[in-house]
Amino acid sequence: MGDRDVKLNELPVGFEAFHRDVFLNYQLNRAHALGFADRDELRAAAHATKSFDDCTEVFAALAARAEAEGRLRNATSYLRIAEFFTPKRFGAGVPIYLRYRTLFDGAFGDGGAIRQEIPYGAATLPAYRLRAAGSVAHGTVLLYGGFDSLIEEFYAIWERIAQSGFDVIAFEGPGQGGARALGGLTFDHDWEKPVAAVLDHFAIERAAIVGLSMGGYWALRAAGREPRIDRVSWPPVYDWLYQLPGPVRAAARRMLRLRKLMNWSIRLRARLFSVLRHVVNHTLYIVDGDEPMDVADWFLGMNAQHLGSDRVPQDVLLCCGEHDRFQPPVLTRRQAAALTTARSVQIRMFTAAEHADSHCQMGNLELACRVVTTWLRDTHRPLVRR
Repeated sequence: MGDRDVKLNELPVGFEAFHRDVFLNYQLNRAHALGFADRDELRAAAHATKSFDDCTEVFAALAARAEAEGRLRNATSYLRIAEFFTPKRFGAGVPIYLRYRTLFDGAFGDGGAIRQEIPYGAATLPAYRLRAAGSVAHGTVLLYGGFDSLIEEFYAIWERIAQSGFDVIAFEGPGQGGARALGGLTFDHDWEKPVAAVLDHFAIERAAIVGLSMGGYWALRAAGREPRIDRVSWPPVYDWLYQLPGPVRAAARRMLRLRKLMNWSIRLRARLFSVLRHVVNHTLYIVDGDEPMDVADWFLGMNAQHLGSDRVPQDVLLCCGEHDRFQPPVLTRRQAAALTTARSVQIRMFTAAEHADSHCQMGNLELACRVVTTWLRDTHRPLVRR
């Protein structure tokens, strides 16, 4: 462990009205909440952004300007937005992804995080190790993102966990970030496999796991099958269909068996709705799929039976925003009820009054990190060797 004395940048509080498009507005708030994007510059760029198709060009230009002015952390944040909206299929996203990683290294390379490549099949999983601040670590925390994240964008969260006294290993699993773009690894919901690879690589006997967004589902899946995981924080998904009432759920399952009809329906709606188009295209990229129903299959693969919540014996913290559009509170309630063998289950519902009611608490990440790190310290149990 190193005696790192790190002064953390102050994270902004408040969910901003950057853009009239709800999804685009969320992505800009995501960049803002993570602490390295200037609010006024985001507002100006949002004004110049009429649709998703404009985002890559507008934010790549903003990143280039910030880089030329020596503001590398701003530049990294803006290029991440450009990378997010760049279509990934057929290798189109690789050049901007590589440029993003280079910028990240220049902007954050002095922070103490060491890049690692973890062997995984015929490829590797990208990872960073950030040692705990202070001379003694409380333990190790594994951290990763969800559906369309890059692990580097969560640097502010790594820092706060490390500052609270934990070694952090931030990594990408198959289908994510560099594991997909550079290693060609497609997605696998059986997250115990990459988790085991990470633990083996670093010879870690016990660790907590923090999964952001959809990563919460994979964290619980891994925890139920990997005994070296001792605590789990920031789930759920649980099961996408459990957002629906029981009769509607059953009807949806019947409808989804009509693959030709559903392929036609998804293609039509994806042409009409830009958010669905993004979801379809990105899912086909991470699974290397061919038809729209491959997307439905992937999402439906995240279900209660595959998850096996009753197999999770650890302490669990479930975080949720009261107005989360992507993973509404009903999924949190369902997940809590299903954790029948967990050592403890806590629910933290973040509110609009706290500016943390949106997905992943974008709007008040400082509060969310404080809640999570306090819980990690409170539930920490020293490793007893036998």
